[in-house]
Amino acid sequence: MQAIMLAAGMGKRLGRYTKNGTKCMVQVNGKALIEYAIESLVLAKISRLVLVVGYRADTLKNFIAAKFNEENLRGMKIDYIENPIYDKTNNIYSLYLARNELLRDDTILLESDVIFKPSVISELVASDEKNMAVISPFESWMDGTCTLLDESKNIVGIVDKNHFNWFDTKDYYKTVNIYKFSSEFSEQYYIPFLEAYQKAFGKNEYYEQVLKVLSFLSSASSLKGFVVPGNDWYEIDDAADLSIATDRFSSGAKKIERFKARYGGYWRFPDMLDFCYLVNPYFPPQKMIDEMTASFSTLLSQYPSGAEQESLLAAKIFNVLPSQIAVGNGAAELISSLARTLEKFDGKKIAIPYPTFNEYPERFANMETVAVKVDENFSYSESDILRTVEKEKCDFVLLINPDNPSGNFIGKDEILTLAKELRFLNCKLIFDESFIDFAEKEIRYSLLNESVLEDNQNLIVIKSISKSYGVPGFRLGVIASSDGELIHKIKKLNSIWNINSFGEYFLQIYEKYSKSYSASCDKIADERKRFSAELSKINVVKVYPSHANFVLCKIEGSVSGTELTLQILEKANIFIKDLSGKKGFENGNFIRLAVRSPEEDDRLLVAMRDILGGSKNAG
Repeated sequence: MQAIMLAAGMGKRLGRYTKNGTKCMVQVNGKALIEYAIESLVLAKISRLVLVVGYRADTLKNFIAAKFNEENLRGMKIDYIENPIYDKTNNIYSLYLARNELLRDDTILLESDVIFKPSVISELVASDEKNMAVISPFESWMDGTCTLLDESKNIVGIVDKNHFNWFDTKDYYKTVNIYKFSSEFSEQYYIPFLEAYQKAFGKNEYYEQVLKVLSFLSSASSLKGFVVPGNDWYEIDDAADLSIATDRFSSGAKKIERFKARYGGYWRFPDMLDFCYLVNPYFPPQKMIDEMTASFSTLLSQYPSGAEQESLLAAKIFNVLPSQIAVGNGAAELISSLARTLEKFDGKKIAIPYPTFNEYPERFANMETVAVKVDENFSYSESDILRTVEKEKCDFVLLINPDNPSGNFIGKDEILTLAKELRFLNCKLIFDESFIDFAEKEIRYSLLNESVLEDNQNLIVIKSISKSYGVPGFRLGVIASSDGELIHKIKKLNSIWNINSFGEYFLQIYEKYSKSYSASCDKIADERKRFSAELSKINVVKVYPSHANFVLCKIEGSVSGTELTLQILEKANIFIKDLSGKKGFENGNFIRLAVRSPEEDDRLLVAMRDILGGSKNAG
């Protein structure tokens, strides 16, 4: 079997990456796309590769000659066909130039801008089916030609961009741009239609259009779909694609670091389960999603309100005065804005229990941080905080409750007592209650309350709506205080339109779904209890008590937290939070696991048992 690769294009959208070379010479994790492709073809024992070249053809030929010799090609021959008008034509003309080569042997046809696992080619070659198109279930990141299959995986329709319908995507399979054609299929069907189509529509078309025509002819509909997972390949058209492909096909510690550096956006990896970022999986309910979807066009085309109107909506939800609350583009914006308003306290002391959410100490870097002592279980009380403030004469206390990542929890009465004692010491309490709604129902509370704020004028409350309410894509958070001047300054620091229309609409309609929200928090609490109990049964895993939507674990065996994180990602496609190197975790291997649905949590449990050695009570 032979292969034909179309590699004549200029790759303009890749900009600087193709300035001095071709698209297939672009590097992914230190290796060019063409290297990945040739190595896969050699592994599949392809006898001959025909490369249709154009843009920087000599550069590509020299590159391949420098990388490959007779020994590492294992007998595979490489021939070239040049497309002299590559800048005026599309891939239909490049394939037309190689039409006679299709007659010589059964052929793997592929494009040069796709990275894929070697198994894709090997399994395609090994299949008994003679004519196949490699396809993948449609995912939101995909673009371009899609196919429709019948029950026998025959391709019965090809959907181009002009006929694409987002409401039908459940039935779509994206073409990977890798095909297997028998020489008989090429001779009887593909080449005649290729020649006719090009004659009718010109050289600036795509060869997939020929397949679309063939899919309508029952006599020629012998093309089968060869389905592969989305993780097995990626098409690289621009710099963003290149970054995602690099993440998907990286390995080892580099893979973890690259995933960490994304700080989200994991919807681009739909097969991956994210146990790293902390979101409520039970809210919003479908009815609320449907209501927002019905207003999508309006929200998309209309400006949101300014800060004062956002405060009115948030004040209604959280039972405070509009002058006491500001809405932010996520809690992160509010933390940053708060830090800027406190710049006048440069050099003052702030007490923080460690480990903690790094965003706070990083933003309050102008202050002197004093660590509140915690015990071996990362537990501390309001008394521990007060002793630290009294001893060190601190001006501020930063308290996340439940704490992130430990899950430590302090009750309402104790916190109000602490706020009162701190007021006597002229010390402000910055209280982050982003995870407090996930505490057990009997002890759940909030300090977002008009009278609580008025009674505690040294209190500043921050809450991430993104985390608690399951809408991280909206980027919502609130900050509240009886200090109206402070809240006013924060509003001035933020952009007048820092909240988009979708976030504003969420705040507007939330109250109709408040009971559903409370029920979702109850579900988290119940699942956390079950999940923690199951985790505790696994060898070498120590689970710490938590009142949040996550669980802190210590790995006490030979597998480090970093190694476990990597193995779970590579073996099970699950991303967890490795706490190695984080302040407060210097002694031991720690991970943080989000609480998700029972089915998803069980999937993680299976992966951990497989890697760490089963249950403690296993015979």
